[in-house]
Amino acid sequence: MIERYSRPEMQALWSEEAKYRRWLEVEIAVCEVLAEAGRIPSRDVEKIKAKAAFDVARIEAIEREVRHDVIAFLTNVAEHVGPEARWLHYGMTSSDVLDTALALQLRDAGRLLQSGVERVISALLRRALEHRRTPIVGRTHGIHAEPTTFGMKLLVFHEEMRRNRARLERALEDACVGKISGAVGTFGHFDPRVEEEVCRRLGIGFEPVATQVVQRDRHAALVATLAVLASSLDKFAVELRHLARTEVGEVEEEFGAGQKGSSAMPHKRNPWRLENVSGLARVVRGYAVSALENVALWHERDISNSSVERIVLPDATLALDFMLQRFAQLVETLVVHAERMRANLLSSRGLVFSGQLLVALAAQGLSREEAYGLVQRQAMEAFETGGDFEARILADKAIAKVLSQEEIRRVFSLDEALRHVDAIFERTLREGGAG
Repeated sequence: MIERYSRPEMQALWSEEAKYRRWLEVEIAVCEVLAEAGRIPSRDVEKIKAKAAFDVARIEAIEREVRHDVIAFLTNVAEHVGPEARWLHYGMTSSDVLDTALALQLRDAGRLLQSGVERVISALLRRALEHRRTPIVGRTHGIHAEPTTFGMKLLVFHEEMRRNRARLERALEDACVGKISGAVGTFGHFDPRVEEEVCRRLGIGFEPVATQVVQRDRHAALVATLAVLASSLDKFAVELRHLARTEVGEVEEEFGAGQKGSSAMPHKRNPWRLENVSGLARVVRGYAVSALENVALWHERDISNSSVERIVLPDATLALDFMLQRFAQLVETLVVHAERMRANLLSSRGLVFSGQLLVALAAQGLSREEAYGLVQRQAMEAFETGGDFEARILADKAIAKVLSQEEIRRVFSLDEALRHVDAIFERTLREGGAG
């Protein structure tokens, strides 16, 4: 991922330095467990731990000659350690260190993503509570439907993010597993308990039965989960972008002092950061396809997944990490034009209460077809002539035979239409907790 869309905290986890540090952590953990099992000399392991080091440039130089990254790494570490380095990689295959170290990177990247998810959840909840009773028109097919509140919109987003939080936790648990089971997963060189103890020490799970590699359905499920999460942020961003359109004007991205919106039009205040979120979601969704393609490998393994993962796993986590932090900041600073929301709601001159009126007429004994006909006739005339819908209904003799003027005015009451909003908030937060 280019630096423009990468936060330093996540970027550091995927550096070459960080990768080799994880490789060394795995190699040393295996040595420690083997020494405790009496398989290799403890004194040699202590020397390995004291002297083990690596140099990224030197590893790259060796790799250009041997054309094998793990061998290049081990050769360079041995240059620092000396004769005791013979115990490094003892009984292991390359994927033992690669996949186990990858699990450590994914675990740490996952923690940053989880932190971002928590920030988004917190921001959405705070703004949802703030605007719990801020009326806004609901739109279906982009057309005015019935009244809702801006807080309700944000509460829907908040609840979706809580589902994403649970999905991410499950996907990370499944993907962050190691394996130290040898060339085809048969533990040809030491006991399976070595693998279990190594993974326990490293703080990850283990693959109960493996080939040469941890099975890639685990990673595919994780990247697919990242894509779902990114798609949720895209959904939220699209909604806010629509509400920010000039004709709507209900929300606005925070516009800083000295900020400029266009090289050609000095008046512009564009939702460009929300557009970033939508654009990056497309990238993450594309990576999910690549991760799914990695599931099918030949026999006990081939290397076709490797080149894909070198791109997909860092980039997907980097992009989503950036998106989460950006979206959270956008929600925290979002400018909400409550009066414009109310004005837009009222701009359809009462038509948004047609459903309430239909129900009120049916409750008084009219058939649904008869009630619908009465309401739609007046609604279409109000729509086409620009008249006030409530005034037309109050003057309609046929409706007056069924509903009193007081009952009609109750139908057109915003408080009546939104009377269950508090209960929806209470139920939603009760069912899933306040966080």
